[in-house]
Amino acid sequence: MEDELVNLLDQTQSSIDNTRRQAELRLQQLQQSNEAYPLALSSIAAHDSVPVSIRQAALLNLKTYVLANWSSQFEEFKGQIILGDSTKNTLRQTLLQLATNGREDRKVESAASFVVSKIASADYPSEWPELLPHLLQIIPTGSDGQLHGAIKVLGDLVEECFSESQFFPVARELVKVLYDVAVDEGRKQVSSSSPGLITSVDANQIQLKTLRALATKVFLLMLDTLEILMEDHKDAIKAFADEALNSTWTPFLMNVLKSRLPSPPSEENKDIEQVESYRGSVALKLQAMKVGLPLSSELGLFMLTSPQVLMRIRSLFPSMLAPQSPAMFSAAWDELSALQPAYHEMYIENERQGRLEDADGLPYTLDFLVLEELDFMQACLRAPPVRRELQQQLQAQQAANGLSSSNWMTEVMRFAFAYAQITTEEEGLWEIDVNIFLSEEISITTNYTPRTACGDLVIKLGEWLSDATVDGLLSYTRTLYSTEQGWKAKEAALYILNQLLGDFQDRDRGIKAEAAHGFVDFIRYAIQQSDSFLRARGYLVAGNLTKTSGDALQQVSVSFMEMSLRAISEEQSEVVKVSCIKALQSYLQALPPAVTLPMQGTIINSLSNHLQTQDLNDLIESEDLLVTLEETLRDAILLDTRVCLDGPALSLLFMIANHGATNFQITMIASETFEEISSTIAALGTDAYTRLCEKVLPSLTGIFDVGSLTQENALTNLAAELLSKLAEHGREPLPHGFVAAVMPKLNFLLLNSTDEELLRSATSAVKFILIHDYRQLFEWRDESGKGGLEVVLVIIDRLLNPSVEDSAAAEVGGLAAEVVEKAGAERLGPFLMQLLKAVAMRLASASQAQFIQSLIIVFARLSLVSAHEVVDFLAQVQVGSENGLQVVMSKWLENSVMFAGYDEIRQNVIALSKLYSLQDPRLSQIMVKGDLIIPQSDRIVTRSRARQSTCSSIFTSRSISLNFADPDQFTIVPAPLKIIKVLVDELLSASGAPRGPGVDPTADFGLDDDDSDDGDWEDDPDTLDLSAGATKQRKPAFLSSEFHPASDDTLTNLAELMAYADEPQTPARQRDDETQAYLIQFFREVAEKPGFGDVFNALSPEEQEKLRSMS
Repeated sequence: MEDELVNLLDQTQSSIDNTRRQAELRLQQLQQSNEAYPLALSSIAAHDSVPVSIRQAALLNLKTYVLANWSSQFEEFKGQIILGDSTKNTLRQTLLQLATNGREDRKVESAASFVVSKIASADYPSEWPELLPHLLQIIPTGSDGQLHGAIKVLGDLVEECFSESQFFPVARELVKVLYDVAVDEGRKQVSSSSPGLITSVDANQIQLKTLRALATKVFLLMLDTLEILMEDHKDAIKAFADEALNSTWTPFLMNVLKSRLPSPPSEENKDIEQVESYRGSVALKLQAMKVGLPLSSELGLFMLTSPQVLMRIRSLFPSMLAPQSPAMFSAAWDELSALQPAYHEMYIENERQGRLEDADGLPYTLDFLVLEELDFMQACLRAPPVRRELQQQLQAQQAANGLSSSNWMTEVMRFAFAYAQITTEEEGLWEIDVNIFLSEEISITTNYTPRTACGDLVIKLGEWLSDATVDGLLSYTRTLYSTEQGWKAKEAALYILNQLLGDFQDRDRGIKAEAAHGFVDFIRYAIQQSDSFLRARGYLVAGNLTKTSGDALQQVSVSFMEMSLRAISEEQSEVVKVSCIKALQSYLQALPPAVTLPMQGTIINSLSNHLQTQDLNDLIESEDLLVTLEETLRDAILLDTRVCLDGPALSLLFMIANHGATNFQITMIASETFEEISSTIAALGTDAYTRLCEKVLPSLTGIFDVGSLTQENALTNLAAELLSKLAEHGREPLPHGFVAAVMPKLNFLLLNSTDEELLRSATSAVKFILIHDYRQLFEWRDESGKGGLEVVLVIIDRLLNPSVEDSAAAEVGGLAAEVVEKAGAERLGPFLMQLLKAVAMRLASASQAQFIQSLIIVFARLSLVSAHEVVDFLAQVQVGSENGLQVVMSKWLENSVMFAGYDEIRQNVIALSKLYSLQDPRLSQIMVKGDLIIPQSDRIVTRSRARQSTCSSIFTSRSISLNFADPDQFTIVPAPLKIIKVLVDELLSASGAPRGPGVDPTADFGLDDDDSDDGDWEDDPDTLDLSAGATKQRKPAFLSSEFHPASDDTLTNLAELMAYADEPQTPARQRDDETQAYLIQFFREVAEKPGFGDVFNALSPEEQEKLRSMS
């Protein structure tokens, strides 16, 4: 079998697709119920004569086999364990030997270690108790190769396998073993031909530095484990940390931080030993810094590789390193000063390869170390001892020499400017692809570099000492620009300024006028230079400085803006052009309309001309460039949206959106911009809105013609969304021919498409057409002669079909509600009852929150004017095996607290209050979920689960069990009681924030606890037959001819009641004074009615307190 497997593994790496597929298929056949298969793979992996790539492939396939067949603990487990204990034991020993014998290729060793860790996660310690003792025996006594493999396996164990009970007994031993490796320099053997000159290094000695770094990395994984256990064992872990760290690891880390690297070998240096020695030194220092960061996390230190680690570790060991933080800061400062020449030579002047890691995942290049040091220094600035010392020094230096004197702040600027210079690699990339330049500029790249770290460092200084940071930046910039240093250093100074200004804008801070004027000359100098990146930086800083300095630079800013506009058309460099386009955003947002409005047309034409020079097919891949163009166009259009009625503005917006339709940010900007255009143009009057429709409808409907059911794409979705925005802000009535232009397209999409986003947008468009001009829609006929109302009913019927996903049909409830209100019973006839029954039936199976809300709103809006008739209707409807009133009220009350949207929430609140006021005995018989019963266990209760959870046992009117699918257990309460609970919750939500406790409930709502009866709330007879309502044939009011469409006075008054300011909806619930006032009045009225004292007593203490606390 081994020979066959070797051949098959070799074929799986073939470039011929058919050969590769056949080999993979044969491997799958061999592993089925074949206990010899994993043994053969392990044997292949152990053969030195087999090529490394085949051995790796064998281990990879073995890992897949283990996950599928070894233990039911694995997610990939296929349901059958076919390996016997003897085979498993053989595999464990073979793989552990491969991972730790010290003779294997590093790639084979790493792959074997990974398989061992997977097996150990299932078998340790119960089936493999000797694993950890074996590793701990190898580490102090084995060869360097064995030590390397053992540490790798140990790292995987710490990261994936240890449980709480397994970790604590061995933690101290692990810390000591790892510490001994990390500090071990005893094997160093150096022969020198002259003092201090290294001429040869033993191969084992070179590996030792990597081993020390690897041991430090595993120690960092132990800290992660300690953090997980911290919450339950805080005191024990703190005591352990004090014992294990203060006397060992902390001094070691400080020594590593203070140590100096040897000079980096040149790129031409072929001395492998010297190169590897240098790499090992860098790797060790990097890992020490990574450990140093979390150890001092109570100082607010920031860990680069995982921002979450900061918050995770911060609470571990408070104040442990606080006394040493100034020394740590000083060590980082000295290191950065010493590394600057080497970094400049390797990355600024030359193009040395950076961001490299070895086979163990240990970074070893100088740029990684510089990045870590900058990050460490930035973090140290948050440490109180460091801040105190630096502030004292700054005050002493300024008192002695004045504000403009050189001090530590200017020294920070010196090396920040040095490390922020554009590397040779970046320079080459940006010249080839301006999109990469923009992605770096707008900080959406994941490429965190020393340049961006320097910007963050100065930002942190600015957050702490704003004025001193600006003064230090200006002072050193003056010094720098007076020298003959190259353009990269001068560009770096303006880059740092730009980063600081951006942070000021984010925090709504400004720069003083004097400082702003101080930078103007440097900007002028930059935009006149021959180097394109320096010119581009000058234009960008000019815009940001304008935005941050208020009115201080208004006169000079106008000239800068005009220069930017000229550069867009006259510049040869694409980097400069896009920088000017980006800078225009700052001018448009900062300068007064009197300045920018006269230039609106020029700006839009400049953008249009620039796009005409581009290959639009290439722009599809340049998403950041498209975003920048669209943002600038948006800012120009919003100066005065009437510009869209004439000229190229809208065409330009649609063109950009067309080529970036797959990008969420581009479509979002286009949608928001067009919504603003539609709303402001509509506000100008019917003529303006009609002109807008005439301009955009051919483009939007043309997009639908391009797409087909087999070619639905993001562009079609965007067109439907824009059409929905246009209809949403339409005038009443809509322009003549609007419905005829759009309904054929919308009807086709809504009856045939399966795209969720497209169906939602198209449904919304039809709904808004109904809202603004239902007469035009009802009078329209499709090509087959169907009237508009019939077309809409067919659309609703399709969307209510269970085959359509909840999320796709999320807007159908709103559409159905509009049809019922606008058409009325007279137009709908028998279709009204069918429609409402279909809504109730679909609600029974609905699970998506937005869809459920959409369907409930149909009944809520009817309840506003005909609550009793709604109950009558639902009581007569049968939904499957259940009564319609039970189905609808259960879903309604269960989901009310999740409603979103001001109008929807208010409609729901008023509808529920009207239902409660009916005091209908049929509602009292409906039993629904009450409060979540919190189990007496250690199960985590999420916020969503706990929202309704107030106590584990509350009043219920009956002992009844409902079989809900939700595994959580709830109390069961009558619907009227649940309505009051929901309204109490909405009362607090509408206030925006809870008010002070202690308000007497009797004073506010006429409630008196002393007069309340503690007996059950059982006013209605248990014998009420819910099915009896089905035999009553009284026609509900909304089914009769007396129920008229929206022109009726009843609905007119309702519209006035529901009117609300057109504020943008936000995910967070804001204060809603009108809803709050309505609820307060409601509770005052019902409090005076007989029996409400019993209801009040049935509420939980927290709910009672909510009522007392609201005045």
